[in-house]
Amino acid sequence: MVKNIRMKKLISYKIKWQVKGFFLSLSLFTSPVVYSTEIIEVQQITSQASSTLGSSVVPKKQVLLAAQIPGRVLVLNGKVGTLYKKGQVIAEIDSSALLAKRQSVVAQISMAQANLYNAQVQYQRELKSPKRDDIGMMPGFGFPAMMDKFMTRPMADMMGVTDDSIAEQADLINSQTAVSQASFSLQQAMAQLQEIDSSIRDSKTIAPFDGMIIKKMAEVGDTVQPGQPLLIFGYINAMQLQADVPSVLVSGLQQGIEVDAKLAGKYVKAKVSEIHPVADPERHTVVVKFDLPTDVTAYPGMYAEVVVPLSSYRENGSVMIPKTALLKGRSLPSVLLVKGDTSELRLVRLGSMQANGMLEVVSGLAKGDKIVNNPPSGVTSGWLPHDGGSSD
Repeated sequence: MVKNIRMKKLISYKIKWQVKGFFLSLSLFTSPVVYSTEIIEVQQITSQASSTLGSSVVPKKQVLLAAQIPGRVLVLNGKVGTLYKKGQVIAEIDSSALLAKRQSVVAQISMAQANLYNAQVQYQRELKSPKRDDIGMMPGFGFPAMMDKFMTRPMADMMGVTDDSIAEQADLINSQTAVSQASFSLQQAMAQLQEIDSSIRDSKTIAPFDGMIIKKMAEVGDTVQPGQPLLIFGYINAMQLQADVPSVLVSGLQQGIEVDAKLAGKYVKAKVSEIHPVADPERHTVVVKFDLPTDVTAYPGMYAEVVVPLSSYRENGSVMIPKTALLKGRSLPSVLLVKGDTSELRLVRLGSMQANGMLEVVSGLAKGDKIVNNPPSGVTSGWLPHDGGSSD
């Protein structure tokens, strides 16, 4: 009996201490964390400034293959991701109308060749036996024609009425002109044949290099017009990163330098290969391409980040703020900039994170600006910290 009473007391003590421990831990868990909200001044220190920008993976070489002739798509081999060797047929457009037109032009060429041959023969005849000297066309053994040739014409030449040499030369030139016209007709027909053959070749879309279909914009059976895109074809054995770099940051880049890049969670080195000489007039950005190492696995369209150095942009150092000064719950990095007895929301472009927890600010703040550090959640423009850090 005594033993049972002792066991009940022991259990009762354990339950009491467990309940006290639970409420003690609950009070510690629910006790508010006090942040030191204060106004601080933006500092500028010497450092290797940089900015992280988004980019996309693109093939080092890609082309847009479009229709060259109107017609219906007969063949469109493969799907997105299909590999082709240089010279292989990727797509083909119906060219039956061109083949019929080609047969007509071939017939014109045969006719032009016959006319040219006849004109050349007539020229040779006029050169060696002029028509004016032909005496076999008249009756009576050609006696009237002989009288005309040996008596009438020389007499007319002596009197200055006619010039027999000029007449013969005119007949010869007439024959030469006939040869030239027949030759020009043949050349014209041959040019038409070459044009049709070129159009027939254009009915087939050939892979210009070893590569892969990146995007298809047509299917078999579609009716297309000249210039209408069929597909995008790219060389995937070498990939690049393409980024829109703000114009104020381009001065920190030079062709051939290496920068850090993050692709699919891995850090790699990317080399600047191309800096476009013209900036976008609306976005004020410059397209910059970075070569990726050949052993890096990358696919067109993947997202990547590149770290752009700002050493030439920040000659006197970089603007630094603590990470705790960023407003919480904002999709874009922003701070509260103190101006007199009020504040305003200021968007900032961030660079790299320093080992001491400080953040580089590329744009948005300058040395000497005052900002709110450790601002509470939900505050906006006009809020300033008061005694104890309470809000208005």
